[in-house]
Amino acid sequence: MLTRSIAFGLLAASLCAQGPPPPVAYRVYAIRYATLADFPVASLVAGADRARRADIAMILWLIRSGDGRIVLFDSGFYGEEYLKQWNPKQFVRPDEAIAPMGVKAEEVSDVVISHVHWDHLDGAGLFPRARVWIQRDEVEHYVDADGRPLDRGIDARGAALVATLRREGRLKLADGDGAEIIPGIIAHTGGRHTYASQYVSVRTPSGTVVLASDNLYLYENLDRGVPIAQTFDAAANRQSQRRMRELATDARWIVPGHDPLVFERFPRVAEGVVAIPR
Repeated sequence: MLTRSIAFGLLAASLCAQGPPPPVAYRVYAIRYATLADFPVASLVAGADRARRADIAMILWLIRSGDGRIVLFDSGFYGEEYLKQWNPKQFVRPDEAIAPMGVKAEEVSDVVISHVHWDHLDGAGLFPRARVWIQRDEVEHYVDADGRPLDRGIDARGAALVATLRREGRLKLADGDGAEIIPGIIAHTGGRHTYASQYVSVRTPSGTVVLASDNLYLYENLDRGVPIAQTFDAAANRQSQRRMRELATDARWIVPGHDPLVFERFPRVAEGVVAIPR
């Protein structure tokens, strides 16, 4: 009995000496799955010349931990009606776009949706085992208890998907700003692209990366301090940009939602995929 007690004591002392396990850290990748050509910049940058056009990147983000957790931030789109309406170039279905990273759709554990617009929400149904995280206020503002849209910010297809996720028990509601919804991944609100759009800060081995999604369309918004063109509150959007600078370890690690320059500023790891940070 004494020998066993000593052994347990030595084990406990050893565990205490080791301290708590290190915090979870992730590798972050931007994946370009389509392009919308000749898009009006005035729909992205408040006050921009209405004659300006740009080919914008459609992006989802793969967030991968060393212990095997695989998270997507935003899920893209694939619905036939969207393909016909928007005619995206170089389109790859989101569940296929992650394949170059050696990831299968059923391996994705979590999908964090920045907001309920079609091009960010629609693909969530492609990842059958994932929990899907959306801000509680966003869901309650846009979708009723029966899965019908309450606001034009979400269409019937998107509202029905939210209802399906809820019925399957896969819908997870994030409660406001600063919630660590997944270890090492914190949701932030205040960008006001939609009623309760969210962006995330992600712990990486090099520091904190901020994935802004549509709360920051282009680097131009951030560089000039200009709000996005589509926001509930321009002042709040400017404030969120300032906060992103505080959250990110390096301002270069603030990643906008649709800027093709993302794929020039970070190192390429596969076709249409870059690693963030360098």
